[in-house]
Formats: sequence, C-alpha cells, structure tokens
Amino acid sequence: MRKYFITGLLILVPLAITAWVLNLVISTMDQSLLFVPERWQPHTLIGFDIPGLGTLLTVVIVFLTGLLTNNLVGNYVLRVWEKLLKRIPLVNSLYSSVKQVSDTLLSSSGNAFRKAVMIPYPHQNSYTIAFLTGTPGGDVKNHLVGDYVSVYVPTTPNPTSGFFLMMARKDVVELDMTVDAALKYIVSMGVVAPEDVPQAIALPERITK
Repeated sequence: MRKYFITGLLILVPLAITAWVLNLVISTMDQSLLFVPERWQPHTLIGFDIPGLGTLLTVVIVFLTGLLTNNLVGNYVLRVWEKLLKRIPLVNSLYSSVKQVSDTLLSSSGNAFRKAVMIPYPHQNSYTIAFLTGTPGGDVKNHLVGDYVSVYVPTTPNPTSGFFLMMARKDVVELDMTVDAALKYIVSMGVVAPEDVPQAIALPERITK
C-alpha cells in the first residue's frame, strides 16, 4: 500500500501544482475584464463568467499594443506618453526603473539571464549556480580593481528571490547548460540533475567577454 500511495503522489502532486500555477496565472490575467464596461461583461450578457476570456483579452491587448507602437504614429504617442510620465515625481523613478529592467530582460539583443554560470558561494570551497546579468557600471566600476561581472544567485526552491553579486570574471565558470536546465536544477534542490556532458566539453573554462 505504501508503494501505491507514493506512486499516486508522484503522479498527482506535479499535476496539482501545475494546475494551481495555471489557475493563478489565468485568474490574474482575467482581471483585465474589469476594464470592460459592465454591460459587455459575460455575466451580464449570458449570465455567467467564462474562465480564460480575460486571459485571451490580455493577450490581444499585448499584441495590439506591440503592433500599434511598431510604427511612426504609435512610436510618437509612446514617446509623448513616456515624457508625460517622467514629469510626475514618484511615477518617474518607478516607471524608469521598471522599464529599464524589463527592456534588459526581455530584449532579444540583451545578454541578461542567457548564461548559466558556476561561482564560489558562500565561500571558496562551496559552489552554486548563478545567472550572468551583465557588468558593473556607474561609480561602482570605479571602485572595483580588475575585470568583474554581475551575477544573480537565485534561492532554492524559490528562484524569484536571491542575491545580486559582483564577481571577478576569473572566478566565474560558464556552464554548458541551458537556463531552463539550470532553473530546474535549482528549483528541485539538485534532485533533477541536467544531462551529463562529455569530459572534453565539460572542462571548466573561465567566462570570457
């Protein structure tokens, strides 16, 4: 009975967690229906809500926003809107920070979170997986002697929190591992190990520029 119970858990727990995450995401995106006039909402027209309709509306809004801002008129409107936001004291700092981070993370030409690396942490005889996010800038760079890179060290099993570190480039080893595989490795606390890489390829190489 113990064997069958554990087998059932191994099947149902991943399904339950996946369903919970999907329900959370869809419920959050369905909130876009609040922007639709009351008389046009499903519970008014047909008497009940349609789960996922707000998600579809959100996807359409995102697509149309990208489509409209990808021309001269839309680009001009976007610049005017951003100039207006920058005139509002508190909104200016918040919007600028969030936009800069999102541009860096979502840009197809950026390198943030596109490389999994291995670093000594929290001491020289212990190692963890991190993600390359860039290089130090501003006045910070003036106080670092040598060549440094910026890395993000996620926590386990919740990778959305973590630590931002500036490491000497010579101490950072680039891994022959995809970001997805590295995230699975971190979230599973090392249980779901990535596929083995032949020794000739897996020899540590310090990250290059």
